[in-house]
This record gives sequence, C-alpha cells and structure tokens, in this order.
Amino acid sequence: MSLTHSHPFWIPHTLTEPEALHRDAASWLADIHRLAGETSPPRPVADGTRLSLDESYRHCVEMIRTNSKSFFFSSQLLPPEKRLAVRAFYAFCRTSDDTVDNAISHPAQALSHWVGKVYAPHAPADDAVLLAWKDTAARFNVPQMLVDELLAGIAMDLTVNRYATFGDLWLYCYRVASVVGLISMEIIGYREGASAYAVKLGVALQLTNILRDVGEDAARGRVYLPLEDLERFGLTDDDIINGQRDERFRALMRFEIKRAHALYDASWPGITMLHPDGQLSIAAAGNIYRGILGKIVANDYDVYNRRAHVPLPEKLTILSTVWRRLRREQGRT
Repeated sequence: MSLTHSHPFWIPHTLTEPEALHRDAASWLADIHRLAGETSPPRPVADGTRLSLDESYRHCVEMIRTNSKSFFFSSQLLPPEKRLAVRAFYAFCRTSDDTVDNAISHPAQALSHWVGKVYAPHAPADDAVLLAWKDTAARFNVPQMLVDELLAGIAMDLTVNRYATFGDLWLYCYRVASVVGLISMEIIGYREGASAYAVKLGVALQLTNILRDVGEDAARGRVYLPLEDLERFGLTDDDIINGQRDERFRALMRFEIKRAHALYDASWPGITMLHPDGQLSIAAAGNIYRGILGKIVANDYDVYNRRAHVPLPEKLTILSTVWRRLRREQGRT
C-alpha cells in the first residue's frame, strides 16, 4: 500500500535518526530521576528468597498465562528456547508498565526505582522477572539503546496524557510497542530490512490497544486518540473522558480502525523476513490482535463498557488462515 503525505493514513517511514531518538530517550530517563527526587535504596534480600533461573523463567510463564492469553497462545508456536526468552521479555515489559499504572502514589519514584534495578549490574536475587530478563538480554545480545527507548515510552505516561497529532502519538507507539517488536526480533532472528516492517506492526498493535482501552484510559484521565482526529469529527478530549458514544464517536472509531488495518497490511511483508521458526508465531500474534478491531465494531464501538477480545475458537481459525497464507507465500520463494 502506497500512501502519500497528504493521505489521512500517511505514516512516516522512519521517525528520525536512531542517534537523535536515543538522545531524546536518555533525556526522558533523566527526567524520571528528577521527577522522583531521592529514591529509596534497594531492599535487602531476605534469607531463603534467592531464586534460580528455572524458577524465574517459570514465574514469567505463569505471568503471561494469567495476563495475556493471546500472547501465551501465539508464543506457544516458538521453539522452546525462544519461547522462554520472549516470555521473559513480555514479563519485563508488563512489570515495567505496571510500575507506573499500578503505583498508588508517587509513580515517578516507583519507575525511577525500577529503572535503577534494570540498569544495575546484577538483578536482585529475589526478583524473578529481572533475573530472567537479564539472562535473556545477555544471551541474545539485546541492544541497550532499545531498552532505553522502551523505558522512555513508559516514562511518557508520567507527564503526557494528550497527543496533538498522530505524528506525536506515533513516537509513543514506537517506544512502547514497535521497540518490543525490534527486541523480539533479536530473539527470533531476522533478515536485513525487517525492522521498518516491525515498526509499523508495533504501531498497529498499540493503536489497537488504544482503541480497545479508550474507556479504561479515560478513567485514568488519559486520552491517547489524537486531538486533531477528535476535532476532525467534532469531538473534544472532554467528550472522551465523559464517555461520549454518538455517531461522531463511531465515525472517529471507524477512521482509526481503518488506519490500524492499513498499518497491519503495510507490515505483513516483514513477517517472511523473520527466521522461519518464528514467522507463524508473530503472524498469529499480529492477526489475533487485529481481530480485536472487528470485535470493537461488533460491540457497536462501546469501548467504555465492553472489553473487546478474540475467543479461543476464533484464534484457532485465525491461526489456520495465517498458516495457509504463509505456506502460499513461502511456496513462491
């Protein structure tokens, strides 16, 4: 799909130079510590709480089994070593995100303390997530620059709760979702040129997440839908906070869903650039998550009171469809 700059669904090929992005990420991480002030020192490890790597990885598996049935389903399709690694990575992402979202008070201090532990030379002996993640990051040579970007994206939620344009939202989506794809690629393996497609898939996934969670985010005072898009359909951020669901809102949601589908379509060529043993897993994960968009439509765009999800029988159907498509495309090469 070729989109021009004037097209409403136009998306940048890249954000900016990686070095400039990283300088900005470093600035966000420094701001975490300034917002937090003095952070409390790491608590001592109690006797009998030293975890083995096996125990740590098992904890990550159970975290995913409980909190993300879709990701657990699709990651089952990976070979054992890569499966454990991506689950440790997911647990790291989930814990990092929850540090801000679940903080009862002083979320900046909570995130600053977490970031300090992430960058410490050794993980706390009783922290299953960090033990498993640091082992995974070392074994698969995960670039520190990408970890910086991910944590900077989470830090954005401390001070940014509105986005003027889709270009502004793109940076947030890149950090909290596209970077997840780029790190996952380090675990799965890929050919040169795959990164640009991973960025688009990440933005598609995060935009889907934003559309599904409009009501949940509004309850926290956050409106991720770009203000320029709200204005296009005669809405304001206050309308979203107040749960407005009229024809203007439905038109807005149709617009954003169409944009997400365009991103999913544009990202597909990157799937066959991944290592063969990871293609089905990533394709299934993307298409299952894409199915949430159809559920939002089926729920008449009620994203305030109903959480869209794809049930297991439909996941199996999507998996079968994706498998056949991959077989066809592999047969052409």
